[in-house]
Amino acid sequence: FDMPDYGNQIERAAANGMGVLVIRVLAAGALSGEPTRHPVAVPSVAPIEAPFAPWVRDELARGGLDEVELREAEPGRPNVYAASGARAGRSLVLAGHLDTVHGDDWAAHWQGTDRADPFAARIVDGEIWGRGAADLKGGICTIIEVLRAVRRAGFRLSGRVHGLFVCDEESGQPGCGLSAGMRAAVRHLFAGAGETPDFAIYAEPTNAAVYTAQMGFLIAEITLTGRSAYFGTPEQGVDALRAGHALLAALWEHDRELRSGDTHDLLGGRFLLVTHVRAGESIAVPERFELSLIRKLLPGDDLDDAADALRGIAAGISDRFGVAQEVRFTAPRDHAVGGTPDEVPPAHPGVAALARSITATTGTDARIEGAPYWSEKPLLHAVGIPGVYFAAGDIACCHTAFERLPVDQLVAAARTLAHFVVSWCGVTEDTRPPT
Repeated sequence: FDMPDYGNQIERAAANGMGVLVIRVLAAGALSGEPTRHPVAVPSVAPIEAPFAPWVRDELARGGLDEVELREAEPGRPNVYAASGARAGRSLVLAGHLDTVHGDDWAAHWQGTDRADPFAARIVDGEIWGRGAADLKGGICTIIEVLRAVRRAGFRLSGRVHGLFVCDEESGQPGCGLSAGMRAAVRHLFAGAGETPDFAIYAEPTNAAVYTAQMGFLIAEITLTGRSAYFGTPEQGVDALRAGHALLAALWEHDRELRSGDTHDLLGGRFLLVTHVRAGESIAVPERFELSLIRKLLPGDDLDDAADALRGIAAGISDRFGVAQEVRFTAPRDHAVGGTPDEVPPAHPGVAALARSITATTGTDARIEGAPYWSEKPLLHAVGIPGVYFAAGDIACCHTAFERLPVDQLVAAARTLAHFVVSWCGVTEDTRPPT
């Protein structure tokens, strides 16, 4: 890991008449960028997270945590679990995913330059460039360093903290992006265990804002099948491409209706986006038309209703043009057709405490925003663990050839998270031998 020697500053402050120990991870030495350069250099492109998981396990183990375990969620696809602290204070989950998307586009874009290797983690103008730097190995390193800093400073958390580092969050590769890792983590740690942590922070990049709400989504593939025929006798065929044009028009009208509805203060409005179309034959009546789409949902929306609306549109086209139709939902997460929207009130004690930590460590007010993505926090909320997204990094550059992570933002996020963990869970003197 070779973390720079941040050092630790212990401050005693009066709060509710009690002394509160606050650990601040300082910036000394951090501008080298080493905290995140090393893990970026260990590729973990889904579904091959296995090389990275032992690195995470070993770094956690070096921090003197109470429990560290590597366990397969599926054959060859490991999760890493960690736990530290007693059970006298408020409890917490700190989570992130081990996998990244591929770097093929990166290598093609930067070919022949000093950034051609997506896993070289070069530092350019104070930013770490590389696949996974922001999404989300920076977040994982922040969690590891915060948990190790508590022990290094000579303290023990009063509340229990669970670290979840899971496989299979990223989509894009065959058989990936089904949240097998988080599903396994929830089953293993929280299902029927009698212990429900009080709050969770998932370290997806947020530009150091607090994302209390996230959209829901479904991804659908619709296929229309007609009957091919020789171009000179088109009356003997059933033109799936013609039906497909009508399907596109109907879907775009559905999108217009969705966009005209009410909006969410943090997430904006609903929409439907057709992302890909395939059709055509060689000098013949087209027999097959296929499209892919993604549909955004807001908190309070029902995924089954959204799916039924798409099925109804496809059925109407089938009746009108005499084509067969099939609607498939290809990205089940915490729901059979997609991922559910999620929201935690900004007034939740965990959100308020994190906001106070941001102000205490940065001198600025916390920004409460909505996530322009779907990630796995709803799987935790479903078992009674509310939470937010919070980490350094800008999601807008992730999954691109320009993924990068500002080192100063990484350090600031580590300070904030350390302040929050200690404030939320509380600490006591650690009488165990140093690690």
